[in-house]
Amino acid sequence: MEYRRLGRSGLKVSVLSFGSWVTFGPQLAGDLAERCLGAAYDAGVNFFDNAEAYAGGESERIMGEAIAKLRWPRHSYILSTKVFWGLHDDVNMKNTLNRKYLFQAIDGSLERLGHDFVDLLFCHRADRETPIEETVFAMHEIVASGKALYWGTSEWTADEIRAAWEIAERHHLHKPVMEQPEYNLVHREKVEVEFARLYEDIGLGLTTWSPLASGMLTGKYLDGIPEGSRGTLPGYEWLQSRLTDVETNAKVRSLKAVADDLGCTLAQLAIAWCAVNPHVSTVITGASRVEQVHENLAALDVLARLDAEALARIDAALA
Repeated sequence: MEYRRLGRSGLKVSVLSFGSWVTFGPQLAGDLAERCLGAAYDAGVNFFDNAEAYAGGESERIMGEAIAKLRWPRHSYILSTKVFWGLHDDVNMKNTLNRKYLFQAIDGSLERLGHDFVDLLFCHRADRETPIEETVFAMHEIVASGKALYWGTSEWTADEIRAAWEIAERHHLHKPVMEQPEYNLVHREKVEVEFARLYEDIGLGLTTWSPLASGMLTGKYLDGIPEGSRGTLPGYEWLQSRLTDVETNAKVRSLKAVADDLGCTLAQLAIAWCAVNPHVSTVITGASRVEQVHENLAALDVLARLDAEALARIDAALA
């Protein structure tokens, strides 16, 4: 396993990590969750990602209980969660980053996870109604209290990240260290263009999600949506039109030839391609079976094969 610094911080994360979105709760719980986490950990994964909103808080509970049963030493892994959407249908408790919500949200997450602190705490989306100053001061205080060690953002714009960083700089507060954007072969603009200046200017680290574009880059949706796949899960109907997009699936067919020549699966090619980007600290992978964990982690072997010629072929396939 390769370990990379999280942006300009001193923290090192495994280049491939394990996340719970979609799988924990609807597809994965109990002994299976424990075995998937254990397989990732045994392979050298040290970063495990979660969020308050995943499965309405159950994802945090499932992961926390599994980690407790696995009895990992707390110093050996990095745990994250994300806050914004909220779990309570009250005016100050949903879709916000106000001070009241943030202080109560972190306490709720820690209780469900069964931990005294998380290593990374993300603002899951930007809040256009709460002043950024209020959010930055609250996140600083959460870090200062020891309930989180680093804080960052997820799916914020470059301008919003820079504004938060400059407020923290001006007032000598804990700065946002990392961003969690979607990044994959068909979703590249934010990471490669919009954030381009932030890597050097503020030392932004990236914990990217959806390397397989919600499964599209595995090739399993080339002939429609298979029964039992993510596209058929309740609450994920919004994915169906994306997964069956004709133009994108044509690109996936072209990528299949590159993967075959490299001796890997489409999924391994897609994950390795994300990790090639030096600005990516870690690529968050997901799985609903232990076999998927092993297959995803085999992308590490593909990394060395992605030379300039292979990367040019990939770009050509994507037109």
